[in-house]
Amino acid sequence: MAGFGLPNFGQLTEAFRKAQQIQQDAQALQEELDGMEIEGKNADGRASVWLSGNQQPLRVRLDPALVQDGAEACEAATLEALQAAYEQSTATMKGRMEELTGGLNLNLPGMGG
Repeated sequence: MAGFGLPNFGQLTEAFRKAQQIQQDAQALQEELDGMEIEGKNADGRASVWLSGNQQPLRVRLDPALVQDGAEACEAATLEALQAAYEQSTATMKGRMEELTGGLNLNLPGMGG
């Protein structure tokens, strides 16, 4: 009953081993990304936002002079810094995932792929 186009046992074992390794590597990557602190700044550097590699907000810093400029200036600068941090964090995550998967284009949710 051979010949149904099924891989042999050795191929299945190897595929399973690779899948386990990717799962272990993905777990380690998740922990690595959780531990990262990626800073984004607005154009003049008076607002900074830190995110983890998984886009979890960590902290915000506003220059006292920016605070004196008023709420609207603070909001705009904070949003700009947040966008910069998000772009850097997303790029970091995408790059590390590409390393993990050997450059396979997997179109993972939330990865902009």
